[in-house]
Amino acid sequence: MDSDFPPLFGCPISMELMEDPVTISTGVTYERKSIEKWLFTYNNKTCPATMQTLAAGDFVITPNLTLKRLILAWKITDSSASPATIEEVRSLLATVESSPFKVSSLRKLRSMIETSDEMKSEFVRLNGIGIVVNVVVQILIDCSDFWTFEACEEAVGVLSQLPISNEDKLFDEMSKREELMKSIAIVLQRGSAEGRFYAVKILRNIAKNTNFNWGSVLEEQGIDFFKPLLELVSDEFSTKASSCTLDVMMEILALSKRSRVKAIEAGAVCILIELLPESGRSKCERMLQILQSLCECAEGRLALVEHGMGIAAVTKKILNVSNVATKMGVKILLWISSFHPNERVVEEMMACGVVKKLMMILHMDGGGGGGGGGRSSTKEKAIKILKMHGSSWRRSPCFPSELKNYLMFVNIE
Repeated sequence: MDSDFPPLFGCPISMELMEDPVTISTGVTYERKSIEKWLFTYNNKTCPATMQTLAAGDFVITPNLTLKRLILAWKITDSSASPATIEEVRSLLATVESSPFKVSSLRKLRSMIETSDEMKSEFVRLNGIGIVVNVVVQILIDCSDFWTFEACEEAVGVLSQLPISNEDKLFDEMSKREELMKSIAIVLQRGSAEGRFYAVKILRNIAKNTNFNWGSVLEEQGIDFFKPLLELVSDEFSTKASSCTLDVMMEILALSKRSRVKAIEAGAVCILIELLPESGRSKCERMLQILQSLCECAEGRLALVEHGMGIAAVTKKILNVSNVATKMGVKILLWISSFHPNERVVEEMMACGVVKKLMMILHMDGGGGGGGGGRSSTKEKAIKILKMHGSSWRRSPCFPSELKNYLMFVNIE
């Protein structure tokens, strides 16, 4: 039930149903723990929904008891609420199409189609996609007007609830109307936390379920396409937005070297390295997969070795997260070992514990990857790295004496 709550009951930061709603001086209500973290843990000086600067005396948090009671009442009565009707959808679409006051109607539409497949079908049948797309692209005419921008964000929220595949009408609209993707990109770059989440949700659905041609988007926007995505990946408040964004990047970066170079230029390698140490299993695996894709490019490998935490962050995840993470971590180290075999990098690898991790992989059954009999692919990569740099590591006074004989055996095997 909580995943289908009315939009006004959701926190603009976490996108989750609020339990302890509080209001700040700008009049916007948030979940208490989210806004306290934003203001007091991270020392931000703005309202995250409006980006309005807060003065020194504006950091007052007031419990919104009325909204809290409404949320509690909704939880109790939600199961008995009357379903939306086709006539309501028709009426709301007529208002969106003809009235300058669209925001409220768009919110109601989103709530209706979010919870009912029947309403989704009726929305599409009544040309809802075309009507709502017209609202979205208005942002290209005047993105400085507050009401135009807010209506655009709400319209993007409606579209984010619809399925997208090569056969769906929404994808057909995107293919025919280039301005739609440009408008979504503007919301991604300049929108509120909620609007950006809706935008990246649409991008994820497109990237995972269609054969959309991203080349024209990357050609026009370049690194400006990836910068807001990387900001969302770094968002510690909205885990949903961060997770969606990782999915988008995985899909797009797998398509071409050009996309990977643009992401590297936008700072992807540095940002992912800094986020990697605190990431949980699911995010860690996706971050490592993205880093692996980026390290297929010379620019990505260079960015990783030049980052002070690069080798250490990847090494720490090997054998500490999952077999998948270990497999990708070792592959990244093999890329680095092969293309950056200079003395500094080799010494840094030993100092970060790479040798010990590789030895542990050789002693394990399966070694974090591969299949049936024989050596796993991960073990093979570990042996390649040891053969490349084993002689240098053995000569180091910091190398554990108990491993020297074993390493010599590996090198001559």
